[in-house]
Amino acid sequence: MVTYARQVRLLCSLLAALVPLVMFASPSSSDEETRASGGNPLPVVGSYAHLKQLLAKEWEYHRTLRMDYAVENGAVFKAGAPQAAVPAAGTAPADAVYSATNVQVEGVDEADIVKTDGTYLYQARQEEVVITQAYPVQEMKIVSRLPFQGEQFTPQELYVDDNYLVVIGESHPAVYDAAQADYFVPVTTKAVLYDIHDKTAPRQLREVEIEGSYLTSRKIGSSLYLISSRSINLYGVMQAETELPPPVYRDSLFEQTFKGIGYQEIRYFPDNVRPNYLLVAGLNLDQPRQHLDVSAYLGSGEHVYASAANLYVAVSRNEVTPAAAKRVPFVGPVPANQSTTVYKFALTNGHVAYKGSGRVPGTVLNQFSMDEQNGFLRIATTVGNIWRNDEATSKNNMYVLDASLRTVGKLENIAPGEKIYAVRFMGSRAYMVTFKKVDPLFVIDLQDPKAPRILGKLKIPGYSDYLHPYDENHLIGFGKDTTEVKDTAYYQGLKVALFDVSDVAHPKEMFKEVIGDRGTDSELLRNHKALLFSKEKNLLAFPVTLMEKDKQVRNGNSLEYGSFTFQGAYVYSLDLAHGFRLRARITHLDPEVPLQAGDAWYRSENNVERILYIRNMLYTISDTTIKAHELTTLREAGVLAIPSRQ
Repeated sequence: MVTYARQVRLLCSLLAALVPLVMFASPSSSDEETRASGGNPLPVVGSYAHLKQLLAKEWEYHRTLRMDYAVENGAVFKAGAPQAAVPAAGTAPADAVYSATNVQVEGVDEADIVKTDGTYLYQARQEEVVITQAYPVQEMKIVSRLPFQGEQFTPQELYVDDNYLVVIGESHPAVYDAAQADYFVPVTTKAVLYDIHDKTAPRQLREVEIEGSYLTSRKIGSSLYLISSRSINLYGVMQAETELPPPVYRDSLFEQTFKGIGYQEIRYFPDNVRPNYLLVAGLNLDQPRQHLDVSAYLGSGEHVYASAANLYVAVSRNEVTPAAAKRVPFVGPVPANQSTTVYKFALTNGHVAYKGSGRVPGTVLNQFSMDEQNGFLRIATTVGNIWRNDEATSKNNMYVLDASLRTVGKLENIAPGEKIYAVRFMGSRAYMVTFKKVDPLFVIDLQDPKAPRILGKLKIPGYSDYLHPYDENHLIGFGKDTTEVKDTAYYQGLKVALFDVSDVAHPKEMFKEVIGDRGTDSELLRNHKALLFSKEKNLLAFPVTLMEKDKQVRNGNSLEYGSFTFQGAYVYSLDLAHGFRLRARITHLDPEVPLQAGDAWYRSENNVERILYIRNMLYTISDTTIKAHELTTLREAGVLAIPSRQ
């Protein structure tokens, strides 16, 4: 039973999650003891008393600054995408039997809500995982369901290979705190491992859990890596009379109870102490007796990039001086020094080892802002504010860091007054999209790591949120079309464009397709895993929520939003001769739904979320339905309903 004292602690934990992720400039810590062991250069926290000491400066600034005024006036910033190019990761080769998840780096798998092994579909739903025999389509049927109802576990994503199914999600277990002789209920990131040699009866092998909200994961061969973020109750640490528990983890292969990570094992980033723990865990699935390798760091984590050998965690930082935060009146946000610290971890057969850190000016957009090649990390950042028109206006940069994360090359002050909307690295080139009124696509040469340079640029209306390689000289942009009204650009329909960069000095937009009107959207603009692309199969598909205006409105007010008319998969052919050709629109909604919907739409269980292919069949997947269409004709070949569990 949870006592009153524990309820207070739980409430404090909830309040701690609301503490703004803002770093105020403070004197450099003189605490430079390096009680590191095992070759790890980071110092250890060591004790609860030292944890309080490390967090004291942050607590003092949060306590004394006029945070209410700063937040109200926007002063608090929230801590925040010539050599031939490599083939596109996630793009299936010509002889591929089935499509894989669209990933950033070839050979580095990313978890998704749906996976296939070429015969079966594995689908994460609200309280279960459904395994469906999808091929041959004449035998399409559900073969097993893995329920999690009542287990305080919500499956979010999964991995699958020839031997294993790994289901990842967040859990809310009751954990016993021996020091307080009481239970508490943390949020944990949980992975459940199954043997799937018998698809009709998967056998659970193991559960591993690390405390904290699920940040991301990667799977490289048989090695699985989990990353979570666990906030610290800053008020509780500094004011509570009782000691709050450290982060916990569990590996069911060795024990069912949770273990606390001792403060002598928790390390901290001396230049980036925050009320947060970053937990990184590794496991080799082919080594059934290998312990879960867990590391905890006092700090934070926002954007994660992984190569086959290294994991990089980027943490943005906005340093606001107390004097500046108190300055009133002021125009615009408080001046801040924006920077990003990147932490590097070596990945080896399920083991994770911290290797070092580096810092660059500005903040990163997402995982696609980082890339590793030949031992160098390339990273794109934005510094400043897009709404300023003085020296503090936004500027964009490209930095190259060596294996020790020392900056060896840089290209700064790109597109002043704009910010990065998309980045894609392809071999020794980078493609950067910035935007304010128009969409400049910059081609950046990174062949000499010490001297990055702009080769060319293209300015066109609209912008791209995601860039995907078509081949070494062409790439596809997914974003929004725009129209300019009184010096302000307003987004319109969904825009898909094919860019020709074979002449790097003069890139051009070869073809474009605008889908719908203002308000049209796609998950692809926020999640690259929603894309299905195969150059060899002349296939491009992604989910779309279509908003359309009537003809009179379309010819009038460009700021008017469209009304909902469709949700489902748009399936295109795409080649260099003909561009985009819409082949089909596949929906799982009943025909009367758009008529009943009104102006807007929502997260419906019938929304198509993923599209994939197995041999000669194209599959669209929603929470309630799987539809199969012939790839050549797109004629419907089969439909399978997924009934709710009773």
